[in-house]
Amino acid sequence: MQNLGEFRLPHFFNYPPYFTLQPVRDTREKQVQLWKELILDYCRTQKVFTIGLDEDFPLFSNPVIERSLSHEAREAFLSALVSEGRAEWLDKSHRKCLIHWHRIQEWAELIIKFVKDYGLEDSIMTVEEIRSGVESQGTELHGMDRTVLMRALKQLEHKGKLAIFKGTSADDEGIKFNL
Repeated sequence: MQNLGEFRLPHFFNYPPYFTLQPVRDTREKQVQLWKELILDYCRTQKVFTIGLDEDFPLFSNPVIERSLSHEAREAFLSALVSEGRAEWLDKSHRKCLIHWHRIQEWAELIIKFVKDYGLEDSIMTVEEIRSGVESQGTELHGMDRTVLMRALKQLEHKGKLAIFKGTSADDEGIKFNL
């Protein structure tokens, strides 16, 4: 079995036909499902939040078998994730995709768990402290994409779990938890 750094690639990654969109519907559905799972798993374990169709994304080629996904295949697999709500296009031309290996609601629940686990229920933190502070080290929140974090925080604000207040810059936006 092949690895990408610490990430263990599935067996199908070494099977050349999986790098070509399959014409038979049942086979293509299986192929798309395998690729969706692989992309989500890789992004989760490697903390990848965006994928560009034209970028050199490690899963899009396998030098061992000398195969690469076509632009059409890349777009098909990412579009399948988009249709399930596991990704969204960041531009109208479908060149860049935001991957939701956790849905926004799941991120919101992880934030609540983090706040409770660290006794931060009535405290104030900056958005950047949540993303890169000492408290978040070793958690899934550490290194989180700012766009995803803000969406989860806004969802929690809407539910009355916290208040977001603006600072002088984006780096010092504050969060007051009300749990």
